[in-house]
Amino acid sequence: MDTDNPVPRTHVVAALVYDGMAPFELGIVVEIFGLRRAELDLPWYDLRVCAARRGPFRIAGGMTVEADHGLEALDLADTVIVPGANVMGTTPEDVRDALRRAHGRGARIVSICSGAFTLADAGLLDGLDATTHWKFAPLLASRHPAVRVDPSVLYVDCGQVLTSAGSTAGIDLCLHIVRTDFGAVAANTVARHMVAPPHREGGQAQYIDAAVPAPRQDDAVGRAMGWALEHLTDTITLDDLAMQANMSQRSFVRHFQKRAGTSPIRWIVDQRVRAALPLLEGTDVPVEKVGAMAGFDSPATFRHHFHRVMGTSPTAYRRAFGLGVSSASTGPVVAGFSR
Repeated sequence: MDTDNPVPRTHVVAALVYDGMAPFELGIVVEIFGLRRAELDLPWYDLRVCAARRGPFRIAGGMTVEADHGLEALDLADTVIVPGANVMGTTPEDVRDALRRAHGRGARIVSICSGAFTLADAGLLDGLDATTHWKFAPLLASRHPAVRVDPSVLYVDCGQVLTSAGSTAGIDLCLHIVRTDFGAVAANTVARHMVAPPHREGGQAQYIDAAVPAPRQDDAVGRAMGWALEHLTDTITLDDLAMQANMSQRSFVRHFQKRAGTSPIRWIVDQRVRAALPLLEGTDVPVEKVGAMAGFDSPATFRHHFHRVMGTSPTAYRRAFGLGVSSASTGPVVAGFSR
């Protein structure tokens, strides 16, 4: 062996499987880390699928899978990936211990979607920023208050510990890992073979089911909210809203904040952003006009607030969710999330 130019050691990736798991997240791990990449002259990963016990596991969809390795694989892995977890269950102590040992010796620990619950159960997310599927984010935050849960992002890289949002965000995170280990060319090559964007723009906010709530009409604040929704394209002042509620401005702001959890003006801006979504999704109206139709006084103001609420730009949102009938909606989404 040439001691001056030693052969790089293959990076070992261990992925956990368990009863009831969804196969998609495991499929992401296998696709990215388990397939040989002959087109890349690189010492690719050595994927080892492991479990807490021997024997077949029943997974979602009426299938079974059997791991070739036990938890001892975690003691040898450079990267450990938890593809998902049963959020209503508890993580077995032997799994928690194996994760802690791997973390203690410096292994990179990764979760996809609800796998963040397993990492949190092992105490590996305490004091860190982390994410999971937006649907489970409140549960993760309430169950593990020491974890700073961010429900808006696609993934979080804290160095040794990385977490991703819902299922397809696992692709984003795994490509990010490849990019970190082997560079952008390798990550882009893998993404092309998967017919996936190498780097997506925006975060989970654009996917969260956040329809405009119908305000109650049986109270003063509810009446003001209903009136505002009917006049979104008009100039609306705090005084206008307070008059609709028959309150002083100070009293109205206090009651509104308690009711909506935000200020009246911020709420109106957010509703205007939500009102723009069907125009971006279902029409070919130019983006600049969409903003005006939703009540924004300038395209720059529209883009600013849209990005604040949705985590992406109006144009990128249309590319992802629109009908694909206008020039604004053509082309691949190649820009991605960044912290």
